[in-house]
Amino acid sequence: MTLLWINGPFGGGKTQTAYELRRRLPGSVVCDPEHVGFGLHRALPPSLRGDFQDLAAWRQGVYEVLDLALRRYEAGPVIVPMTLTDPGYFAEIVGRLRTDHGADRVHHVALLAERETVLGRLVERGLGRGLKRESFAVAKLDECLERLAAPEFAHHVRTDRLTVPEVADRAAELAGLRPVPNTDGPLRHRLRRIRVGLSHLRFD
Repeated sequence: MTLLWINGPFGGGKTQTAYELRRRLPGSVVCDPEHVGFGLHRALPPSLRGDFQDLAAWRQGVYEVLDLALRRYEAGPVIVPMTLTDPGYFAEIVGRLRTDHGADRVHHVALLAERETVLGRLVERGLGRGLKRESFAVAKLDECLERLAAPEFAHHVRTDRLTVPEVADRAAELAGLRPVPNTDGPLRHRLRRIRVGLSHLRFD
């Protein structure tokens, strides 16, 4: 089975792209490593909750979950939307999966865009609060864009002038996947984006 890790800055369109691919790749499943991190955070006192990616337990846990999915899930591709910019952590998870399962089965794309493009998307998902609700994403934006432009994070997909379905098509092509054609009109596409966005709001 194939795994596609969709990387990019916070607000770069990873989740929307992942769920567009899930809709159009029969049998595919989205495995979100953030849930592992949220669980670890809830198990810690608030004063000790830093970046969960710095926890070895998160990196090992994500590897084990995705390794299991690659070994046991046979219905369709495994899609992983997650910002991961530390080269060492990337090697520890994605590199290890490639070593164990083969580079022909474990694929990676980084969704990149101009800073202004990403800021606009963050404003759009800010629920009327502008960038105040996205302060963490804004603080990390420049670092994410700089790191993810490095060769080790290829393939790169520039998304400034692409719709979500077009980004999904490009990511799938790079992974050797063939999604069914997109037949959504503008209104249905907009409604899908809103539904995906609302389903991933967090209040804790």
